[in-house]
Amino acid sequence: MRPILTLRHYTQAPIDHSHDHAQLVFGLSGHLDFEVEGRGSQVRESSVMVLPYSAHHVCDSRDGSRCLVLDVPTEHWVMQSLGEHADASRRLLDQPTRLALDARQHQLVQWLAHSPVNDPLIVQQGAVLLLASLNQPQEAMPLPGKRLPYAAFNVHIERHAAHPLQVADLARIADLSPARLHARFMAECGQTPMDYIRSRRLHMALDLLRGTPLPIGEIAERVGYSSQSAFAAAMLREFGASPGQLRRAP
Repeated sequence: MRPILTLRHYTQAPIDHSHDHAQLVFGLSGHLDFEVEGRGSQVRESSVMVLPYSAHHVCDSRDGSRCLVLDVPTEHWVMQSLGEHADASRRLLDQPTRLALDARQHQLVQWLAHSPVNDPLIVQQGAVLLLASLNQPQEAMPLPGKRLPYAAFNVHIERHAAHPLQVADLARIADLSPARLHARFMAECGQTPMDYIRSRRLHMALDLLRGTPLPIGEIAERVGYSSQSAFAAAMLREFGASPGQLRRAP
């Protein structure tokens, strides 16, 4: 496998997986919420998320996020390509970590983001330069769980949207008491956990209205509303329009 460099746009649709290769996710714009091996973090401009080989991770972005993503091949490739930087790069790729980029690293990421990333030479040399640059001293921001694991919340909500959801469900995911979870939500989001669950469900409904021909009543049931009138009222409060109006909107 050769290194792969891609520009990606992340949305609120959660990604929940692991892969055999290591990965570096460089933020270009927006905020990308991560949960890696049970710990929450966030990538934004001038930061990078290091995902080790086979690390389970969940990520999504409520408002959209653009990132430059480097898929790092095998450790053998690292040892062959990085020269004297190889051992440091192997150590870097051993642990999930979020790093802040300095001005020079930021410029390198921006240059690559505006380069033809389908050019094999640019990808090969860009991968080497990115990894080598990260072996220089920078501000490390290990994943202390400072932010709530929103991506993991979103996966759980979407999997169980048709069924009753309780604050206790999210509290278990965050390994917090319901009271502590409520306080953290208010501090970070300015909303309660139940408000977050309700908003997430309604955004799922909006996607179904605009992206599928499903009847409105069936969509209501899929996101946990047994009453179509209650669903319509909730959509009106959230988006300022009825389900029918939202479906017809361009």
